[in-house]
Amino acid sequence: MAVPPPPSAVSRSGVPVSNVPEWSVGDLASALKRTLEDAFGHVRLRGEISGFRGQHGSGHAYFSLKDGTARIDAVVWKGTFARLRQKPQEGLEVVATGRITTFPGKSSYQIVIETLEPAGIGAWMALLEERKRVLAAEGLFAAERKRPIPYLPRVVGVVTSPTGAVIRDILHRLADRFPRPVLVWPVRVQGEGAADEIATAIRGFNALLPGGAIPRPDVLIVARGGGSIEDLWAFNEEVVVRAAADSVIPLISAVGHETDTTLIDFVSDRRAPTPTGAAEMAVPVRADLMAEVTDLARRQREAVERKLDREGSDLRALVRAMPGVDTFLAGKRQRLDLAEARLGPALAGNARVHRLRVSRLVERFVRHPPTLALATARGRLARIGDRPGAALRHGTRHRGEALAYLGRRLVVARDATLARADAEGARRRDRLDALQGRLDRAGGRLTERRRDRLGTLASLLASLSYRAVLARGFALVRDGSGAALRSTVAASAAERFTLEFADGTLAARAETAAASSGEGVPAPARPKRAPRKPAAKALVQGSLFEG
Repeated sequence: MAVPPPPSAVSRSGVPVSNVPEWSVGDLASALKRTLEDAFGHVRLRGEISGFRGQHGSGHAYFSLKDGTARIDAVVWKGTFARLRQKPQEGLEVVATGRITTFPGKSSYQIVIETLEPAGIGAWMALLEERKRVLAAEGLFAAERKRPIPYLPRVVGVVTSPTGAVIRDILHRLADRFPRPVLVWPVRVQGEGAADEIATAIRGFNALLPGGAIPRPDVLIVARGGGSIEDLWAFNEEVVVRAAADSVIPLISAVGHETDTTLIDFVSDRRAPTPTGAAEMAVPVRADLMAEVTDLARRQREAVERKLDREGSDLRALVRAMPGVDTFLAGKRQRLDLAEARLGPALAGNARVHRLRVSRLVERFVRHPPTLALATARGRLARIGDRPGAALRHGTRHRGEALAYLGRRLVVARDATLARADAEGARRRDRLDALQGRLDRAGGRLTERRRDRLGTLASLLASLSYRAVLARGFALVRDGSGAALRSTVAASAAERFTLEFADGTLAARAETAAASSGEGVPAPARPKRAPRKPAAKALVQGSLFEG
């Protein structure tokens, strides 16, 4: 059953009014863009490149893909173009992978290419032969360029994938024949960006300084396992071939199986049929190492490589989930390129407008020559006559009178200023004299108070000093070190001491005396002579500091 059309009303002016919602042009373009991107997403297209004229000034590339029935616009952003393994060429049949989107500025749809590769084995081989012919013409494959491999290298550098079986074969063979330190530069050996990583690894090993913190290899091995021509294509890229040709370190290529041939094999110093053969070429034979140690080292290395592989896979998954910069800048970049394309015609039109304006000015100059304007000015100058001189004299006289008047005012103002300055100086001198008098009186009072306090302190010092006690007839007993002696025991222990009186100091020596009776010790027997007085008792001095 057919659905009846929606009812429509008629306005008072007779124009039918519909209830269909209105769209702005931008909203409709955005809705179409979302619908197309959600419906198709990533696609693979096979077609022939048409209209390619090289990269745009911004670095982006614009061309079309066509077949016998249709064509579609294509764009490659600057960052993606540098990573393409196969660069676009006019008339080349390719398989392109990318996203279908729209460009609202031209109401058209297009494919944003992310990867590009030739269509079919025939195209690959044709491209390989052409590249081989160009490089051979430059002399990169000449036999005189090849150098001998060192007999016993101190360090071996390996450029290969860290997760494949190739590196394990090389390391195992080196360990069996002659263990040497090995530097592995991990790279991708196929896929997007593999060629740039391999070339960077070769140049990185050559950039190491001899005797530096990281030892420089004496021989390089560039290795990869077997595969199809597409899998081995990274070793046919020109950037890899030129990096190998520029290497100052002897290089051994071991790419694929014995029947596989790549361009790096022609430019390397030696070609090995397999990665194991490359290890045999790099070092001579030596006694086998202990099997258990080799097995433990291999298991440890494989565990680390598996961990790195898992973490690398997780990281790549996270990177793929993140939206790229090109997604946000795609429309603006294309709009900028469109504006740049319009800039040239706009500048040409602007130049034509200014050229027309200059021609009109020249015509006016011809109709009104400068000689006519000069004659008119001379006539005006003749009519003016002597009026400028009279005006100048009148102005000079007027300015002189004004200057004389200002001079008289300046003299009067100067006299008034000097009078005010004299009065102000007199007031300041009077104030200074008053302050000087106050300062003298205050200084006298302060000096008197300090003198009275000093006398009081001197009296207190005299009353508290031990010298007043000495003046009353006492003496101070000190030992040889100057310490006061406070008892007879201390005085007996000291052989010599000093007695300090009020008027001086005497040296003395202690003699033994009876402690209880205070009687002196009898003098030793002497020959009988005339009678003499008995010996006096020893002087015992008490302490001034005892109670």
